[in-house]
Amino acid sequence: MSSVAQTGPDPDYMPYLEAPSAPAFVAPEGAVDAHCHVFGPADKFPFSPRRKYTPVDAAAETLFALRDHLGLSRNVIVQATCHGSDNAAMLDAIARSDGRARGVAVVDADVSAAELRALHEGGVRGVRFNFLKRLVGNAPKDDYVRIAELVADLGWHIVVYFESAELEELAPFITALPGTIVIDHMGRPEVGDGLNGPGFAQVLKLMESDPRFWIKVSCPERLSVAGPPYDDVVPFARHLVEHFPDRVLWGTDWPHPNMVSHMPDEGKLVDMIPKIAPTEALQRKLLIDNPMRLYWPEEVGA
Repeated sequence: MSSVAQTGPDPDYMPYLEAPSAPAFVAPEGAVDAHCHVFGPADKFPFSPRRKYTPVDAAAETLFALRDHLGLSRNVIVQATCHGSDNAAMLDAIARSDGRARGVAVVDADVSAAELRALHEGGVRGVRFNFLKRLVGNAPKDDYVRIAELVADLGWHIVVYFESAELEELAPFITALPGTIVIDHMGRPEVGDGLNGPGFAQVLKLMESDPRFWIKVSCPERLSVAGPPYDDVVPFARHLVEHFPDRVLWGTDWPHPNMVSHMPDEGKLVDMIPKIAPTEALQRKLLIDNPMRLYWPEEVGA
């Protein structure tokens, strides 16, 4: 665990690319990066004393410059574990986005309805429940139940992050949660097992059996066995996009926390979009229609 007194990033923490390539794929006007983060700056927004890692600063202005460089229009900023339940950095970024960012928060079990209302007014539209043992240990399920009941009154959705191998055990708990539920990073399937692998089969079963479930076709760099350009991940993402076109989201995961093998080029991640969403209609659903319905519903049909 990182020391509370640590003032810089972990020695082996990989920083994001300072000059990603310009994508060849031109995203449609209004495209949303529906999964990204901001970290710090630590001197203004300190990291959690309970964090499991200390990242490099990844400030809002850098995120927005990347958005423009990639030809995207909006961001959904997801709270990461290094900031714990202090959502200040995320809220600051949303406030400076000119309405072009929304957020997914992490909150404590004792959060009040008034605190949640303030987060909503600040642009938050969802809450994240993390089940990865390396990041949170044993997930506080009782706390998650209370939080889920509170955020349901705001119309928020719940983002769940887990390893696909754990889904069979987690499914009864997750399916009992209220409202819309978004699965992070394709449920982290074991790509080496192929499309018929048991973990991905569990993810598909959940998507097929319950229309409340959505899924992010993100993070090929974490899932790939072969490495860049991540072609071994394409069949998984494309299957999800083609079978659940109205319930898929895409995001860069910038600044890619805790990558250990390499740091992805965001321009190349954008260039994967036509591989996983091969038609303009599917691209529009993935990049615009679906995230707008979930995060900016007040603008849909306006």
